[in-house]
Amino acid sequence: MNQQTSLRGGATVGTLSELAPIETAAVRHLRQWFASPETRLEMRDDVTNLLGPELSEVALETFGQLCMLCVQYGRRPLIRHGIKCACLGADENCFANMIAAAADGQVDDTLLFASLIVRPAVARQLLPLASEFGYLLRQMTSATPPSPARQSTSTTLH
Repeated sequence: MNQQTSLRGGATVGTLSELAPIETAAVRHLRQWFASPETRLEMRDDVTNLLGPELSEVALETFGQLCMLCVQYGRRPLIRHGIKCACLGADENCFANMIAAAADGQVDDTLLFASLIVRPAVARQLLPLASEFGYLLRQMTSATPPSPARQSTSTTLH
């Protein structure tokens, strides 16, 4: 693997403001999980405030297992942007779409996104974890109003 290949997952593909709330939350939690012990504690507090102590433990355990599989069986390192970065990286976008597809019960799409993150033989193991976390993340973000980018009725992408 050369330098360009190893950084491909960090290529900016958009901004967080363009994402639906569940996708934005997935990226934010991914960044918090890996950034530092302090940001992981912030994530724990956020999730507990939104879900309560029992469901938050389930969500955090599920997310931890999901992240462990992504690291342990990743096709390459999962590249993330900084905690406060407004950009959306390619790997982050793939992860967010996997979670959103799983939350919507879109098994084939979830497996497709998972196979871009981990080796195909392991992708199916991500499915129940992504589905459970996606469902809980949907609960956490259901009260969040859509971002202005999502309220537009235009279908023009660029």
